[in-house]
Amino acid sequence: MSATLAAVEGNLGSIAYGLAAIGPGIGVGIIFGQGVQAIARQPELTNVIRQNMLLGFALTEALALIGFVVPFVHQ
Repeated sequence: MSATLAAVEGNLGSIAYGLAAIGPGIGVGIIFGQGVQAIARQPELTNVIRQNMLLGFALTEALALIGFVVPFVHQ
C-alpha cells in the first residue's frame, strides 16, 4: 500500500510542477513580446531594453527553478 501511495505522490508532484511552470512560461513570453515591441518603437534604446528584458527573464525563470526544487526539499 505504501509503495502505491509513494508512486501516486511522485506523479502528483510532477503534474503540480508542470502546472506551476505555466506561469513563468507565460511571463517569459510577455517579457520578450513586450521587449520586441519596445525596441521596434524606440530602436535607440535597444541596449537598455535588452538589459531589462534579460533581468526580467532571469527573475521569472528563478520562479520556475524554485518550483522545481521545492518538491524535493519538502520530502
